[in-house]
Amino acid sequence: MKEAAGDGPPNRELYALLHLSPEASDEEIRKAYRQWAQVYHPDKYQAPQMKEIATENFQRICEAYEILSDESKRQIYDIYGMEGLTSGLELGPKLNKAEEIKEELERLRRRKEQEKVSAHVQPSGSILANLSLPQFLEGGGVMRGMAMSSEVQTQISKRNSIAIGGNLQVNGNSGGGAATVVLRHQLSSVSSIEFMASAGLRSLIGVQTSRHLSLHSTATMGIAMSLRDGSINLSNSWTRQLSETTRGNIQLVLGPESAVAVGWQKKEEKMSAAAEIKIGTSSFGATAHYTHRFSAKSHGRIAGRVGSSNLEIEIGGGRKISQFSTVRMLYSVGIQGIFWKFELHRGDQKLIVPILLSRHLNAVIATGTFAIPTSLYFLLKTFIVKPYYLKREKQKALENVKKTSAQVQEARAAAEKAQQLLQNVTNRKRSRQLETGGLVITKAVYGSQKALKKRDELGEVKDKLASQVLDVTLPLNFLVGDSGQLKLHEGVKKSGIMGFCDPCPGEPKKLHVEYTYHGEREEVIVDDYEELLLPQGAQKI
Repeated sequence: MKEAAGDGPPNRELYALLHLSPEASDEEIRKAYRQWAQVYHPDKYQAPQMKEIATENFQRICEAYEILSDESKRQIYDIYGMEGLTSGLELGPKLNKAEEIKEELERLRRRKEQEKVSAHVQPSGSILANLSLPQFLEGGGVMRGMAMSSEVQTQISKRNSIAIGGNLQVNGNSGGGAATVVLRHQLSSVSSIEFMASAGLRSLIGVQTSRHLSLHSTATMGIAMSLRDGSINLSNSWTRQLSETTRGNIQLVLGPESAVAVGWQKKEEKMSAAAEIKIGTSSFGATAHYTHRFSAKSHGRIAGRVGSSNLEIEIGGGRKISQFSTVRMLYSVGIQGIFWKFELHRGDQKLIVPILLSRHLNAVIATGTFAIPTSLYFLLKTFIVKPYYLKREKQKALENVKKTSAQVQEARAAAEKAQQLLQNVTNRKRSRQLETGGLVITKAVYGSQKALKKRDELGEVKDKLASQVLDVTLPLNFLVGDSGQLKLHEGVKKSGIMGFCDPCPGEPKKLHVEYTYHGEREEVIVDDYEELLLPQGAQKI
């Protein structure tokens, strides 16, 4: 019994199976279990095939009831779904609060993640290539400077990891580099310590320790000594989760360049933002950025920096071009000049290419350097990039259908079998509703939003889209209550309902219902997680 991932509110399949609201009381859970058990109890059937179908579905019902009727298991399920129940989380009197359960499960998750990444090497790096158009036009080279950095981190034991890195940079006729080694030891599930050594332009040694003070707070303290002049830097930082999507931090550094910094970060599904103010003994600065996600693959960004030696505004956007790769194009205006910046991110690797367009701030140049490349970008996106990606997305969708076809066929077969055992009871319910002019579902289909739209346009579903919908007329008629009403609860994915299945994994889904009530024909369409209450004129099409 698997939960849906990344397709709406999680941890609701068991509620859908028993046709319950996530806020259902213990009595409502017991009542639902008894009703479904009466339908699917294996002892009711003599034919071997029917008995086998009943046994399979009865086991699902019993498993759902066992979890939802146990207060601790239900609480874990509501927070983390089936993963929480299968992760080894120990239940007992000490874990009687949501925060305690969450903290314990996070501890187990961290332990499993450490075991998973053990003996794995994690490389990361970046290349920065500074280009200059004015320098090139003046007869010099186009390259202003270049910098590279690389790091390899590996788990050497369950509690120890090591990171080895280095960087090189060249600017004109000068350059430099450094090599760094960091050894990290996990003292406990809430604290760690790091030992660091660096050789090169910034030769130093240092130690840093971190500790989770609570579920929402972390403190870090470090000390570093320069091997060149013997100066010592002390650093302290505190981070606190202010809400589910917001956290704040304070950092204090004492040494040759003492400073205090206050920061704030917010991350939601559609946006992220951050700001920081830093005041030092010889400088000050403030930075802020805002990123808005237009879709799962594209985003826009605006950022600003101001300080004793910097004044800059940056605007641009990016797009995800593959599962691991993102490209970003940014336009920057500041006291250092006018820049276009191109970035390619792939996993933990980055390629950054800032291009200096002009050293002088001029309104005409700024407008031209922004308008011309932007126009070219939108033309390129509209006539080349977008058609290419639409074609590729269509190909991926077809590949996904092929990949999941066996799984979907198996789920369809299970749903059809579950519907078979509902047939007799449903016929009796339907007959009673017909006699009284009550609620009768005449046609109900559940599946791909695209397929249902095609059905509305053509009156039927054709070709490959037909496999992406499922007829659910029978199970919906079964769910009509004695009062002549049908209710599907909000926030509960409909594919988990008995007699339903997911005919198109990963695709947005809808439910289209045609019904009669008091002799009048009505129809309604609802989203996968939307509440359905029939009869109700407000939902009529």
